[in-house]
Amino acid sequence: MIDPLILKTAHVLSSTVLFGTGLGTAFHGLAANLRGDLKAIVVGDKNVVLADWLFTTPAVLIQPVTGVLLAQDEGWPLDSPWLVASIGLYLFVGACWLPVVWLQIKMARIAEKCLASGAPLPPVYSTYFRWWFALGWPAFTAMIAIFWLMVAKPQF
Repeated sequence: MIDPLILKTAHVLSSTVLFGTGLGTAFHGLAANLRGDLKAIVVGDKNVVLADWLFTTPAVLIQPVTGVLLAQDEGWPLDSPWLVASIGLYLFVGACWLPVVWLQIKMARIAEKCLASGAPLPPVYSTYFRWWFALGWPAFTAMIAIFWLMVAKPQF
């Protein structure tokens, strides 16, 4: 069995990376896009996609593994209401994040092609951007709720 302190550390660090990268990429992507400078948009979109692959994806994989192992180690039943709520919110965040990843990749490709050809961004880019931005808010809110549940462990 893995040392519980190592599990807790991995869980807390990966949740921090998950939340922090989400907040950082949201800021970076939003700032680049609001500038309206196509070169900045290309760089911003590429960096957002890269950060998701390098940081978010591993954290997404580490979270449930360390979470289940911690619950088992601490003797918390996986059907505890606060754990069920946390898992449900985590799945909800994933349901928001997966389309966001697809949108980011599409946006990066569109912006890169437009920069290479000298064309302006097409209207579909703005549609993708609005969806990307809109999906971030419920995911961000759900992540805050998960942090609260993990700290408070309320007995509903």
